[in-house]
Amino acid sequence: MATDTLPLAPPTQGPPTILCCECGVPIDGTIAGAICESCLRTKVDITTGIQREAQLHTCRDCDRWFSPPSQWVTAALESRELLALCLRRLRGLNKARIIDASFVWTEPHSRRVRVKITVQQDHAGAIVQQTFQVEYIVQHYQCPDCAKSYTHNTWRANVQVRQKVPHKRTFLYLEQLILKMNAHRETINIKEVDAGIDFFFAQRNSAEKFVDFLNSVAPVRVKKSQQLISMDVHTSQKSYKFNYSVELVPICKDDLVALPLRLANQLANVAPLVLCHRIGTAVNLIDPQTLRTADLSTHVFWRQPFQSLADVRQLTEFVIMDIELLGPEKGRYALADATVRRAADFGVNDEEYTVRTHLGHLLHPGDNALGYFLSGANFNNAQLDAIQESPKYSSQIPDVILVKKSYPKRKKPKSRNWKLRRMAREDGQEQGPRKGMERSGEEADYEMFLRDVEEDAELRQAMDVYKAERAREANGVPLNGAGANGAANGASGAEEMEGVEGGSDGEDEEDLEIPMDELREEFESMDIEG
Repeated sequence: MATDTLPLAPPTQGPPTILCCECGVPIDGTIAGAICESCLRTKVDITTGIQREAQLHTCRDCDRWFSPPSQWVTAALESRELLALCLRRLRGLNKARIIDASFVWTEPHSRRVRVKITVQQDHAGAIVQQTFQVEYIVQHYQCPDCAKSYTHNTWRANVQVRQKVPHKRTFLYLEQLILKMNAHRETINIKEVDAGIDFFFAQRNSAEKFVDFLNSVAPVRVKKSQQLISMDVHTSQKSYKFNYSVELVPICKDDLVALPLRLANQLANVAPLVLCHRIGTAVNLIDPQTLRTADLSTHVFWRQPFQSLADVRQLTEFVIMDIELLGPEKGRYALADATVRRAADFGVNDEEYTVRTHLGHLLHPGDNALGYFLSGANFNNAQLDAIQESPKYSSQIPDVILVKKSYPKRKKPKSRNWKLRRMAREDGQEQGPRKGMERSGEEADYEMFLRDVEEDAELRQAMDVYKAERAREANGVPLNGAGANGAANGASGAEEMEGVEGGSDGEDEEDLEIPMDELREEFESMDIEG
């Protein structure tokens, strides 16, 4: 009987072992060195060559940090951005693998930043992990952008906003829109000049962004120009300064407008003699005799520009003797026939005028209203001459056009319970004998704008109105929730508000009250004085 024999496998042997020269623990004898991993971690320093002290540069004006070679970055204390900057500034860290990094708390005023770093590295076939701390010394250094801001004529782009009107009510409204949207945050200087304001920017993109904002809130026309400052003949690199001329439409709220006859036919066949009741991205017009409205877009206006027939400085005060609603209504307006007399004619003559007005819901017998007195007025206007010569519209020119309700009992307020912000700007106008007259005219325009804010709730929706408790308490005026008695008279060149005098009692004053829920809280960071 035959038998098969299977070969036996040779016995397996493990790797040779030796004893650790430090602690005597058996270890693999095939690896280099006669030391175990535990003893290796205590004997070897893998952080040798890595800095333990370094410097960080920060600009105290803009709170940005310097990132070599030439970049300045924004980072908060103990943020991920600052931690990344600290690790990049450390020499010798590229030789090891970073496992963890975190900040160690230090006193805020110590000008020290400490970072705890954990690194790993292969050494003699073993992975060694160690933790150490690095201390950064914070030094102040002014960045180039802040250095330029303290030097004249360092701007790169300039936006010149202009409007050819004898008052600045439109600029006051535009200022509130800019403050609400914080559109001026990238300006390096704001200068007030004749017929407008100049905004200076350090970057061209910032100026273009501001021009886009103006296009979105007002009817404007923009022209761009550039000036060559320097050129490198070797690399053909050129440096320019850019100028953006922004011209506002020379028509303001409550202006009387005489439209060209051809343009009036294009605007839904509206009457050529209309009132401007609102300014937005277009000029909103209304015919006070029919309540028909029309929107005059920017490109249509600049195709054939014209001036307004009369502005708010030419308004005359009338007294409503009788009024009768006719029925048609449109929004907040209602058509009515009113019998009026000029306030200056009382005691002189008994002449009365019957007019058709769009203020039927607002006016009552005995009220006062402001309007344009066209009877016997002499206007040097080509559009009005064409209307008077037209057989269709010559008989439709009224004697009086009422614009808005007036509050004759209201005095100049001593303190209001609300205030508005003002932009910090530089006065670029020349000093001289006319300066005092211009300043008094600006104060009158600002007071008229404040009264428009009191009277028009729709106008207040586009701006931020703030509470002024401290101003009222300082004058001994109780806070009763009424906002009719005031606002601020801001001085140019600073974001400040001053109380302006307060009104009288009566039913008319109730129409001017601003509800407290429309007022925003005043914060210390706004730099507004009560």
